[in-house]
Amino acid sequence: MQPKNKPQREHRRKYAWMRIVRTAVSGSLVTFILVGYAHGQEASEYQVKAAYLYNFAKSAQWPPQILQDGTAPLVIGIFGGDEDFVDILKDMVAEKTIGTHPIAVKHFSMGDDLACCQMVFFRGSERKNTSVALASLDYANVLLIGEDSAFLRAGGMINLVLDKGKVRFEIAHDALDRSNIHFSSKFLSLAKANYESSNQQAEGPRQLRVKISPEYPTIARQMKLKGAVQLEALVGRDGTVKEVKVLGGHPLLADALARAVKQWKYQPAAKDSTELVRYSFGPEN
Repeated sequence: MQPKNKPQREHRRKYAWMRIVRTAVSGSLVTFILVGYAHGQEASEYQVKAAYLYNFAKSAQWPPQILQDGTAPLVIGIFGGDEDFVDILKDMVAEKTIGTHPIAVKHFSMGDDLACCQMVFFRGSERKNTSVALASLDYANVLLIGEDSAFLRAGGMINLVLDKGKVRFEIAHDALDRSNIHFSSKFLSLAKANYESSNQQAEGPRQLRVKISPEYPTIARQMKLKGAVQLEALVGRDGTVKEVKVLGGHPLLADALARAVKQWKYQPAAKDSTELVRYSFGPEN
């Protein structure tokens, strides 16, 4: 006869690994080592990625306009994916704080408002919706993290990757530089590789030679419209923009950006390419 309290014991065992005991650094690799209290089971990919998210939140230098003084929570949004990962992260950050701020974890799906988040983790299963969701966010004030090979090209800042069976992270330094969220040089040195230099290949982003800034529409200024616009530009071999496809953003702002991008000139290449363009509109434009 099975003891009545077996399910409770199994539940406790399931989350026994939640204590991070140390962080080991080997070259550019950060390995989060977690141990189980009862059986010392090896940490799963979900567990390691949850540990990374917590450490990103803890390592970031949050400016006052993003994380104000007081006890308001730092919100980590999980965009898409299953509940298992959300539960793992919630359990990991329970009763932990960033300064005076408790950590809250919220699960979102396509169409939800992500504006309440300081961090958003985009699950790989939501690849087809990621570009649109990114375009709805204020790039300057949200830490954007993903786990898809195309995430940094779509505008993300940090990407979790599997490398020889280990979870590591890579950084889009240009995207981080444009934000108000900063990390120490020591932290940045731990990234897997320099994303920009590793993508200067024929199939990667092409160098922009002529850039015309979009005009902030008068009616948009009067309406105090602001926000990010994201679009795809089909660039011909000669570097001219052949077509523009809007991925996200207010129609007035998207139209202004599209008209400007059609005048851009890229570096010539052996074949046509699709380039991702992002632009943030505001009263200062």
